[in-house]
Amino acid sequence: MDVVIGIDTGTTATKAIAAGADGRLRAQTSVHYPLSVPAPGRAELDPKHLVDAAVKALTDVTAACREQGDRVVAVSLSAFLHGLVPMDGNGAPLGPLITWADGRAGGQCDEIIASGRAKGLHARTGTPVHPMSPLTKLAWWRANDPATLRGTPRWGGVKELVLAALTDEAFLLDLSVASGTGLYDIHSRQWDPEALEIAGAKEGQFAQVVPTTTILKLKPELGGLPLVIGAADGPLANLGLGATPAGVAAVSLGTSGALRTVVDRPTVDADGRLFCYALTEDRWVIGGAVNNAGSVVRWAGQSFASGFERPGAEGEDADERDAALLVEAQGVAPGSDGLLCLPYLLGERAPWWRAGMRGAYLGLRREHGRAHLVRAAVEGVCQQLALVRDSFATEGFAVTEVRATGGSTASELWVGVLAAALDLPVAIADTPEGTALGACLLGLHALGELPDLDHAAALIAIGEPTRPDPENAALYAKLRPLVEKAALSTMDIVRELDRLAPPVETPVTAGHVDGATGGEKA
Repeated sequence: MDVVIGIDTGTTATKAIAAGADGRLRAQTSVHYPLSVPAPGRAELDPKHLVDAAVKALTDVTAACREQGDRVVAVSLSAFLHGLVPMDGNGAPLGPLITWADGRAGGQCDEIIASGRAKGLHARTGTPVHPMSPLTKLAWWRANDPATLRGTPRWGGVKELVLAALTDEAFLLDLSVASGTGLYDIHSRQWDPEALEIAGAKEGQFAQVVPTTTILKLKPELGGLPLVIGAADGPLANLGLGATPAGVAAVSLGTSGALRTVVDRPTVDADGRLFCYALTEDRWVIGGAVNNAGSVVRWAGQSFASGFERPGAEGEDADERDAALLVEAQGVAPGSDGLLCLPYLLGERAPWWRAGMRGAYLGLRREHGRAHLVRAAVEGVCQQLALVRDSFATEGFAVTEVRATGGSTASELWVGVLAAALDLPVAIADTPEGTALGACLLGLHALGELPDLDHAAALIAIGEPTRPDPENAALYAKLRPLVEKAALSTMDIVRELDRLAPPVETPVTAGHVDGATGGEKA
C-alpha cells in the first residue's frame, strides 16, 4: 500500500513510522542518543546525533516498507519545540543544540517579566516567557556572548537542523515550530520586532516561515521523495490521537506531561496560562506542559524504596519498582489522608510559567507512609493538569472527552486519579507513537489524501474510557484551590532558600512530551 513516513525528532530519541491512509502502522523504528548535561542547569544535544538519527530512521523504515511491498510516497517531519542552535550560512551547526530543558536563561526571564513586557510578548507570540523558549535563550547569549550572537549567520532549532540535512531547498521553518519560539507574532505572521530587540538578533538570522503543509523534496541521495515540512510535536500528538474535534483534549502522561486542545484561531488567554502553537494555518493547539509526571514516581522509587520487602523485589528494574509503588499507593484513600504534594522536582511550567518553583509536601504527619507520599505525588501532578483544563473553561473552551497516551497510562492509579481530577472520562489510545503518526497524517493531509483533519478521530483506536468517580472528583475540586494557593505562596520562601543555599540544578533528562512516552514536550 502507499504509505507516508513520519519522522519525530525527540530529546533522547528519533522515532519513525510508516502509515497509510487508514492510519495503521506499517513499520517503525527508534534511534536513541544521549542528552548532555555539561553543567548544572544545562541540557544540550549534539546536532550530529540528531541529523544522523533522522537519516538512519528514514533509511531503516524505508527499507522495511520496501521489504513488505509498501510504496513510500512522502516523508513528513515532527520536531520538539524550543531548541536553539547556532548555524552557518549553509545550515551546518556551529555548536550544541540547547534543548527546552535547559534553564540557563532564568535570569533573563526574570528581567523580562520585571520589565512588564512578558504579558504583551505572550499575547503576540503564543509562547510564555520562560527559560525554555529561544527568546530567553538568545537574551542569555546577548548578555553573555554578544559577539557570537551577532556573528552567527543563522539561528535555528531542531526542524531547521534536520531540514538542512534532508533537503537542498531554502532556509525554511514551519509555522508550528515558529509559533513556539517566543519570537514570532502568530497574529501578524511575522518575526516580532520587540522580541528580536530583546533577543539582540535580526530577522535575517531566522528562517522564512511557511505553512506546515508545505511540500519540499528530499535530497536525491535520500530518494528525492516529497518532504512535508510538518509541525511541532505537541500539536502533532493531538492529531495522532484523533484529538482535533471541538471538545476533545489530549493528555500526554509520560516522564513529564501536557494537556492540549485544538481551536480554530490563534488564542492566548487573558491570564497568560496557556501556550498557543499552530497545527495548520487554521487549526491551533492551546494548552500547558508540566515538567513533572512519571518522573516524580521514579524519584519516589529511588528515594523511598529502600527495604521494599516484597517477594522478588531484589531483582526488579526501575519500571517494575515504579509499578509496584503505584499498586501500593492505590491502597491509600483519595486525598492521601490530608497530605498535599507540590510535585515540582524539576521546576514547573504550566499554568504559572514561573522559573525556580520547587516541590513540597504539606500536611505531613507521623502516620503518613511511603504509599501516602507516592499517591499524593500522583494527585499533585493530575491536579496540575486540571489547573490547565480550568484555564480552557475560563476562555470558553469546553472539554468533554480526553484521549491519553504515555507510559504512565499503564497504571490504573494514574488513569483513575487523572479522570477524577479532570472530572472527565479518559480513554487510552492504542497507538504507541502518537506524534510520529500525527506527522504521517499531516503528510497525508498535505498530499490531499486526508482533506478533513478531524477524520483522524475515526482512524485512531482507543480503549473504553475510565469514568471519574463522582466523590473523588468533588474532593479534588475542593483541594485544587489549595494547590494553587500553596504553590504561589511558597515562591518567596523558595527564593530565600535558593539565596541562602543555592541548589544544584538537574535538568530534565526525558524525551519530549509526545503521543507515546511523554517527557517535553510542550
